[in-house]
Amino acid sequence: MLIAAVAVAVLAVLASLPFWLPRAVVALRVRIFARVNGEEGVPIPGDLVGADRFREVYAHPAADGRSAGAPLSDLFWYWLAPGPHVHQEHLEPGERYEEVARATRRILARPKGEAADLARRCASRVLDERGPGLVRLRDLMMPVWAEFSYELVFGEPCPRHARDLIVANADDVITALKCCGLRHMDRRDRLTAYLRDRLGDVRHPLPASLTKEEQAFYLQGTFFNTAVVQMSEAMAHLLMAIAQHPDVQHRLAGDPADGAYLDRVIEESMRRFPLFGIAHRITSADIAVDERTTLPAGSVLCFNYPEFHATGFEDPDRFDPGRWERIAVRDANHIPFGVTANRPCPARGVAPAAMRAVTRETLRRFALASSAAHTRSLPNRGPCLLAPRGAPAARRDGVRLVLLRLRDRWEDVWRSLVQLVCGTYMVLDARRQRLAAAYFENPRTAGEEG
Repeated sequence: MLIAAVAVAVLAVLASLPFWLPRAVVALRVRIFARVNGEEGVPIPGDLVGADRFREVYAHPAADGRSAGAPLSDLFWYWLAPGPHVHQEHLEPGERYEEVARATRRILARPKGEAADLARRCASRVLDERGPGLVRLRDLMMPVWAEFSYELVFGEPCPRHARDLIVANADDVITALKCCGLRHMDRRDRLTAYLRDRLGDVRHPLPASLTKEEQAFYLQGTFFNTAVVQMSEAMAHLLMAIAQHPDVQHRLAGDPADGAYLDRVIEESMRRFPLFGIAHRITSADIAVDERTTLPAGSVLCFNYPEFHATGFEDPDRFDPGRWERIAVRDANHIPFGVTANRPCPARGVAPAAMRAVTRETLRRFALASSAAHTRSLPNRGPCLLAPRGAPAARRDGVRLVLLRLRDRWEDVWRSLVQLVCGTYMVLDARRQRLAAAYFENPRTAGEEG
């Protein structure tokens, strides 16, 4: 009897693992990160700065430091290597940043209709290779945005070997960022070498102050790391939300010409699942928040996008595109592309049009259904069932959805342990390498940032 009771207890504990172990491991990982990196940063919204002053402080001219002076930067530079010192988002304000930003704007300067058509063609080519069945939405979308970014940069269709290099690089970056695996610098270095050989084929002039190697790093970081990763994540979130809300999918598939409704779906996806968790800035001067609060120069400000996007909304955790019929986007706590006064996303003009086109192309071919967990960080990469559009069993295969949910829960147990081990190693390794700190301690390189 005792042996049977112990066996039952062990089985009960094992069966309960998916319901508590991942959360416990995530909490432990957060404590380890804080222990290694220190409790740095002023959380916004928070006790010192509320959501009502979020935009104001974010847009303040003194909230302009990006990497120098924040130990947290060592971790981001580690994840974004190679070439984080010329990554547009991590350059300090100054002439070099302005030159790099101008180059990015030139490459992205496409009419919205042209960008939408390019995105549709890229999606069509990639989706032609994909049949029905189980997919990971981030994996499905990454080749689309690899081809899209390649054609923006080089002005020609993306060859398969180049697409494979870009996808391998971007997937390695985002896998490491989510602590689901370690960095594989060989994959990243292969793309760097390819880009170095293709610098003469770029459609627009590259920043002249950068060396040839730095120009390759700039292209890799801006267009083939950040652009591919962020657009793939944005589309995975959008399609995952559509897959889990049949009423939304039915309306979109039934009237693909209803652009206003699709825009509301996209806005709600980016509100509910913002691509940034925390954006940090370092103050170059004191910022007076009010008569009682001043943020001193050198403060690390940690702008919490998910919390800001949840503040001021009724039932903020609910996915509700209809809320944007009642609320004007400009009046809401909603900044999916940042704020204009402080490095907004340079793709904010072309991204929504491109996302609309890819969504329509996907829904034209497939019905989507998913029962997997959908969180902002999306470490599961968005498991989803694809069925041919119009198939009688689309969205009705309850058994497969139950199995998908069970599989996802058990994967989360193993994944959380992997994240704990890999995340701890990478935080310690980044602290050891001190990529950002060492760069700014060198008078020559530090001077380049001015």
